[in-house]
Amino acid sequence: MAKVILDAGHGGAEPGAMYGERREKDDNLRLALAVGEILEENGVEVAYTRTEDVYDTPLQKAQIANEEGGDFFVSFHRNSSPEANQYSGVETLVYDLSGDKVALGEAINAELAEMGFRDLGVKERTDLIVLKRTQMPAVLVEVGFLNTDADNRLFDEEFTAVAEAIAGGILSTLETKGYFGKIAGYGAASSGTGAMDTGSGNMSAADTGSGNGAGNSGTSSARLYRVQAGAYRNRAYAEDLLYRLKQQGYPAFLLFDDGLYKVQVGAFAQLDHAIQMETALRQAGYSTFITAE
Repeated sequence: MAKVILDAGHGGAEPGAMYGERREKDDNLRLALAVGEILEENGVEVAYTRTEDVYDTPLQKAQIANEEGGDFFVSFHRNSSPEANQYSGVETLVYDLSGDKVALGEAINAELAEMGFRDLGVKERTDLIVLKRTQMPAVLVEVGFLNTDADNRLFDEEFTAVAEAIAGGILSTLETKGYFGKIAGYGAASSGTGAMDTGSGNMSAADTGSGNGAGNSGTSSARLYRVQAGAYRNRAYAEDLLYRLKQQGYPAFLLFDDGLYKVQVGAFAQLDHAIQMETALRQAGYSTFITAE
């Protein structure tokens, strides 16, 4: 039986993007549960990183997925832009543009485009922990922009169709790639057919994300963890966030990467130190995630 891990992004005290009274974490959970129900009705085993309004770090979500085992990992999110109604459409993020994860992202985008969303493509993102540290092909789906009214209308008025479209993309990829009929959780143990298509493409058995990095020989010494507080196409927005962080005493800096001005805090050799910084920033009201290089 094929198995899919579904991740509802954000949760608990971390709402994700917000637009009026709308919170990204609520849309993510509602959609993950709806897609999971459809998959189960079609013979797919489903596991969730959360089924309630709780928060786990991206690393903890990757650990949950790795412990469950599975053929694919799908993380649900809603996009956001600096200004309301600035952008529209769906995009899927992957660690790199190789392997079955790309086929899955393309299939999901195509299904959502059929029902009215603009297809913004499958894009490479090497800085997202849930894509880098999962031990199976992983995608992060941005289902429209939370602060774009047209995308919200489509999400709300055609919610069942949205869930069916995403589930359809997953099911068609499972069938095309031959995952149906395999033992659930095969991806962590068997060779060939996707077992080596990890989120990062370079993860060793010692670098599974199960600890704080101190015991991972040959990996943690070269890796730096940073906490990202924002990414903008408009430099002025990034500089405003940078100024606020520095005024509050955080070691923030600005870098330009992949067409975005990214505001990051710190550069830590130990993952637990980055987690401590991320916790402090979240308590201060910032929406953050940890990146690794």
